[in-house]
Amino acid sequence: MPVAIITGASRGLGRALAEALAARGWDLVLDARTPQVLQETALALKPYGTRVAALPGDVTDAAHRAELVAAAWRFGGVDLLVSNASALGAEPLVRLEELPLDGLRRALEVNAVAALGLVQEALPLLRAAGAGAVIAVSSDAAAEAYESWGGYGASKAALDHLAAVLAVEEPRLRVWAVDPGDMATDLYVAAVPDDDDPRPAPGSVVPAFLRLLDERPASGRYGAPALLQERR
Repeated sequence: MPVAIITGASRGLGRALAEALAARGWDLVLDARTPQVLQETALALKPYGTRVAALPGDVTDAAHRAELVAAAWRFGGVDLLVSNASALGAEPLVRLEELPLDGLRRALEVNAVAALGLVQEALPLLRAAGAGAVIAVSSDAAAEAYESWGGYGASKAALDHLAAVLAVEEPRLRVWAVDPGDMATDLYVAAVPDDDDPRPAPGSVVPAFLRLLDERPASGRYGAPALLQERR
């Protein structure tokens, strides 16, 4: 069975993707910071009959990253690594003049530094898989200038560039930075709590991620809405 590591997997897109992969028979190593919620996600996946290792922790902790990869190794390796864990830098978001520098450091540490650290830890197993893939969950804020999204956008732009360089350095892997588009998630509520506009459920964009796994296009940056539109 293929094995995936998914960070930030207890809610939102991470959980929706975990459910979709479990339905396809993938074994999963799941990370999140809140043990109880992560355990609830793991229990929800039991009916699929796949193996699930739910490991609470902080992706900025090198020992925790090593634990995630070790769990995947026990399942047989790493076929897919999904860096989905994210930090905003400020909750709610604020203009750059008000952005705490410690918040910016946290966003960069979680969204870029830890993501690279996990790739470094998992690279031997990804290479051994023969068809290993890395998905870096990006944001349109990485490419567009939106008021108050500067710190978060900068951290996701850094993630995008790391993914692009990784693709050049590891041509046998598939490395996709994916902008999922607007979604109704706890992260968005924390970012902009006064925005009541309806947004799609995270599960609605999962088919875009599955398309990448099915068709294995060239490494690069992809937008989930475009992938979904092209499939119709």
